Amino acid sequence: MLLQKYLLIGVGGALGSVARYWVGSTISGRMGIRFPYGTFLVNFTACVALGFALTYLGKRVDFDPAWRFLIAVGFIGAYSTFSTYEWETLSTLRSGAFALGAVYAVGSLIVGLAATWCGAALAELL
Repeated sequence: MLLQKYLLIGVGGALGSVARYWVGSTISGRMGIRFPYGTFLVNFTACVALGFALTYLGKRVDFDPAWRFLIAVGFIGAYSTFSTYEWETLSTLRSGAFALGAVYAVGSLIVGLAATWCGAALAELL
């Protein structure tokens, strides 16, 4: 089962990354790049898809757990990791840990932006 899990994640991930590129580049090509419409649409659709998939698959015990690896972890995970961030924030808030959810949401945004800035600054030094 361990090898099958990784195979399913890999297949889903390959398809998700291709879908991300296709959707992002198609939308950017049509709408322009002044605002990152393609990425915005990818993140939005990934959030909808992940919320639906994890809720639907979680409620249906008749589904093989392998579908979670293929769809949620593999495909949607490669399509956009932003959806995972949003799902984890929602799950934390739903559990009643509102302060922890807020710290995670705001902290991820601030730390992620700072880390991206540091990486860019480092690259400019080289």
